[in-house]
Amino acid sequence: MFCFPDNCNGPLASALPHSSFQSSSQSSAGYSAFYAKLNRRDEAGGWSPMVTDQDPWLQVDLREQMEVTAVATQGRYDSSDWVSSYLLLYSDTGRIWKQYRHEDGLERFDGNVNSETVVQNKLSHPVKTRFLRFVPLDWNPSGWMGLRVEVFGCSYKSYVADFDGRSSLLYRFNQKSMSTVKDVISLRFKSHQAEGVLLHGEGQRGDYITLELHRGRLDLYLNLGELHDSRSRFSSRRVPVTVGSLLDDQHWHSAQIERFNRQVNLTVDAHTQHFQTKGEGQSLEVDYEGNVTFSCSPPQLVACTFLSSTSSFLSLPSAAPATGEFTVRFQFRTWNPDGLLLSVQLNPSPQKLDLEGKLNYVNNLYYPYLLKLIILCCLGRRVNDGLWHAVSLASRSLQITLSVDGEPSSDVELWEPVESRGSLYFGGCPPTECHIQAPAFQGCMQLISINNHLVNLSHVQQGLLGNYNELQFDTCNMKDRCLPNLCEHGARCSQTWSSFSCDCSGTGYSGATCHNSIHESSCEAYKLSGSSSGFYFIDPDGSGPLGPTQVYCNMTEKKVWTVLSHNNSAPVKVQNSSPQRPHVMKFSYNASADQLRAIVTGAEQCQQEVVYNCRKSRLFNTKDGSPLSWWLDRQGDKRSYWGGFLPGVQQCSCSLEENCMDMNYFCNCDADADAWTNDTGILSYKDHLPVSQIVIGDTNRTGSQAVYHVGSLRCYGDKSIWNAASFYQESSYLYFPTLQAELASDISFYFKTSSPSGVFLENQGLKDFIRVELSSPTVVTFSFDVGNGPAVLSVKSHLPLNDRQWHYVRAERNVKEASLQVDQLPLRLLQAPADGHLRLRLSSQLFVGGTASQQRGFLGCIRSLMVNGMTFDLEERAKMTPGVSSGCPGYCSGSSNLCHNRGRCIEKSNGYICDCSQSAYGGATCNQEVSVSFDRDSSVTYTFQEPFSVMQNRSSQASSAFAESRAREDMAFSFVTSQRPAMLLTISTFTQQYITTILARNGKNGYNLQIWYHLQTDRSPDVFNPTPKNLADGRLHRIRIHRVGKNLYIDQDIHRKYTLSSDAELILIRSLTLGKVISKLSNLRRTASKGFVGCLSSVQFNHVAPLKAALTNRGSSLITIRGPLVQSNCGALAESTSHDQHDSNAQKDLAVIAGVVTAVVFIAVCALAVISRLLYQQRRAKRSSGMKEEHRHSTYTDYRTELHLHNSVRDNVKEYYI
Repeated sequence: MFCFPDNCNGPLASALPHSSFQSSSQSSAGYSAFYAKLNRRDEAGGWSPMVTDQDPWLQVDLREQMEVTAVATQGRYDSSDWVSSYLLLYSDTGRIWKQYRHEDGLERFDGNVNSETVVQNKLSHPVKTRFLRFVPLDWNPSGWMGLRVEVFGCSYKSYVADFDGRSSLLYRFNQKSMSTVKDVISLRFKSHQAEGVLLHGEGQRGDYITLELHRGRLDLYLNLGELHDSRSRFSSRRVPVTVGSLLDDQHWHSAQIERFNRQVNLTVDAHTQHFQTKGEGQSLEVDYEGNVTFSCSPPQLVACTFLSSTSSFLSLPSAAPATGEFTVRFQFRTWNPDGLLLSVQLNPSPQKLDLEGKLNYVNNLYYPYLLKLIILCCLGRRVNDGLWHAVSLASRSLQITLSVDGEPSSDVELWEPVESRGSLYFGGCPPTECHIQAPAFQGCMQLISINNHLVNLSHVQQGLLGNYNELQFDTCNMKDRCLPNLCEHGARCSQTWSSFSCDCSGTGYSGATCHNSIHESSCEAYKLSGSSSGFYFIDPDGSGPLGPTQVYCNMTEKKVWTVLSHNNSAPVKVQNSSPQRPHVMKFSYNASADQLRAIVTGAEQCQQEVVYNCRKSRLFNTKDGSPLSWWLDRQGDKRSYWGGFLPGVQQCSCSLEENCMDMNYFCNCDADADAWTNDTGILSYKDHLPVSQIVIGDTNRTGSQAVYHVGSLRCYGDKSIWNAASFYQESSYLYFPTLQAELASDISFYFKTSSPSGVFLENQGLKDFIRVELSSPTVVTFSFDVGNGPAVLSVKSHLPLNDRQWHYVRAERNVKEASLQVDQLPLRLLQAPADGHLRLRLSSQLFVGGTASQQRGFLGCIRSLMVNGMTFDLEERAKMTPGVSSGCPGYCSGSSNLCHNRGRCIEKSNGYICDCSQSAYGGATCNQEVSVSFDRDSSVTYTFQEPFSVMQNRSSQASSAFAESRAREDMAFSFVTSQRPAMLLTISTFTQQYITTILARNGKNGYNLQIWYHLQTDRSPDVFNPTPKNLADGRLHRIRIHRVGKNLYIDQDIHRKYTLSSDAELILIRSLTLGKVISKLSNLRRTASKGFVGCLSSVQFNHVAPLKAALTNRGSSLITIRGPLVQSNCGALAESTSHDQHDSNAQKDLAVIAGVVTAVVFIAVCALAVISRLLYQQRRAKRSSGMKEEHRHSTYTDYRTELHLHNSVRDNVKEYYI
């Protein structure tokens, strides 16, 4: 039972007696802790510790448990003594302390800058406590520590029950059974044990609720009406909802369960899990309760914290017993995978015993005198899991025994008796004493016992026993950096004492927090990157929450089509359906409803074909006008229009085209003829696509039958790519809602300008801000402040960026790092402070193209602006903003794809040209295959000018704060060969790493593609066989290989994903070779000697096109050509191959439909169809001529609009952009 006053901000320390104030030391009597009350001026006017005090602190006893909401500090009155930052610890007993952390994990409190000003810090979450301890961290460098304090809050009362592990508290409801649809259960608990049941209740129909501690976390089991026997009720198949961490720290924790029907919120402290219960019921029925076995026993275990991985240690004397034997016992907990736990000098000299935690296990026992024998223990058990683990080390007779957590011990036999001498070092030792190369231990220890005598850590702290360095007493200052999990998109979080890392494997995302999608957002984007038709994963919202989905990208036409198939692509025959018992077919797509919505919304146009073949099966022909058949859109709403017509009108395509077989009806099938006919149409209203279900209700009469077919969803265009705005006044800007970017944000866009500087976008908060700008003609700057001071990243180009050409910018900031990418220039990275502020708190609107002050505005064009995967509609917002216009004038500013395959469109005064230098293709528009014929002795070697990893990460203003880019390769090539085996492509480094692709025999399937990745020279290479097909078949094959870290993606007909054994980068890339190489590896020597006989084309490695470079720069020192090399055109059939294969599937489906229809169609009906077709063609010819006239008018109007825009820009901007 809790009591919370409305106003909980009263002073709590001002009326306390002298005895409530204590300190680690005091300079003299006039500087004692009692004089540390706020605004006090008597004696020395505040508290100051002794200069020799290593760990100073000031403690306040509130006399009873209070709810504390704020603290305030002053320096010592009229002096140069004040504390500029401090830690705040709290405790119920004054012995076991917990460090207060702010909402974002920050530990420091801001203190004073002079001796008189009062600085108040409000607690982001109040604490219920009796004792507070102020621990100074920094103080006035020209003075000393001085403190006066006040505590604000209110009284707090609660009823407390103490459990010893055997007791329970039983609550009986007034009635025998109680059923509820809404529950709120709240309690507070503390324990030193990691296991135990807090709450349990169950009902006779199978309902149950259990709340328990497990491994220091809180597990909730909740079931509503899922029937099972009593044994399965407690089976291992039950899956709990888990929240919290390190809850066995002997401090109070708040738990609350809120349930409404099947929706449940489980909250522990400030962390909440939302979930839906199992079972079929909506209410919880409980009629009896089990025992509460949760334990909170009285003994209070005092711990100490080892803070430093280099210098922490605890030195304790070893008083050996008379027998000469010795024993050491202690408990520890940590997140680190290794660290020195104990070091002991042994007699007779020079023996020494070192106990080290290594590779996630306590497994090394070094005994140098015995040739460093190693004891392995606890195999299969991690001990860096943040839980307490007990270690027992004993020397008896001629044996040393090591045991962890009571498991069977590991032993080492000795040649002679030994005993400990000198001091025992825990957690590390001074450099003069340690001779083992191991990092110091970072974590907590407690219950240290030497020769069965428990060590009093308070005596150590007071200097009465042993010695120590970089230790914190009376607290286990552990922090779970994976709570909450800051890894995105379901990535797994792991941690050490000082940092956390994210495992992005299998997520489809990359980056420090798995924020960046490794897939393009659309088929249009794949086309622009130089890809060809095939199956691809697209991520329609980029770094947003939706995730990737697989689609087919058809790039054989001028338009790039995205094709999503469903589970019922074959024609379906329907009989015996009626309005009362209709035939229902649901369509399931390889994408979620949200993904489908994002794909359709982002496309310029979508369509889906519906074919309905009928015989005496009507669609709408009823007396009351209600439809007999219909379909459901993606929202599940009923639609009764069939192809090509406007929504809401019950008509078919033949009515629109005025060619229905009976003009008295709006659909062919509504004529109800005893002969086969069909209604075929294209659904193209985007808001209703795709079709999710079809209902057929008129095939139950004699001779009645229907065959329908719903085609794949097909969309083309990407509205985001060319969504642009032009800024031609420095004071103009576009504004959007505040960025939602507290923990992570990515911003990407293209710009072109002739102005020397300008702000692309800016969003501000009270103190925080984020800004991307062109700070000079060659420098793009990304700056932000989350409370740790301004952070700035800059990328400098060797060429001007205000050259009136499009340039790409991508800026990202997350809790681990920030990055800035400009075009293909080296990525700049800036690591975030380990324990700094995390959240970017913004409050103003987002300004694009300018600032709130209307100064330093951008003059030029911005397009394709995306933030966290969401596209900003610049064109629509520009329509209502003065000084800004929709679109961007110029040849290179539309979606016409003038340049292909990574070609860059460059504006000229009287047209444009395509820069194909970054493309593996050639020609005027970068769409011509660059192909070369090889024979057995031919090879092309491209030597990099400097080590490639250095070239990628070099910066003219390098700083240690910037890290190198992560491992990433992107390769693409096409080949035709009948040779077997064959050597295709090899990449080698100066450090003996290599990547190679070959054709080699793989079982009975002929010669398949093999991809070898050798990233770690001490391991065997990873070898992948992406397809079982024989590729030495004389046909053209396209290969694309993309790697991010450990994730390897291979496109060969379909998209496949593999996992490498290492995420190492290629270090110091030396060369790339096509064709024959001289290999020293026995398993590749035979294939390498065979070389390659055939044709290679369109070879690309990252941003290098080696094959094209060989043809255009034959005299270059970077290119080495051996053997005959003949330019060819073997890649000319690349697009047609995939196109023909995809079309053949559609033709097969149509052939089935045609067979069904043809078998039952009468000759007279066929003749009528021919006549109708001729009439339709005549009408269409007339309509087409009218449409041509309309198109000419539209083109002329567009030309006049663009001309007018050019003129207005020229008059107002004076050539700031084209």
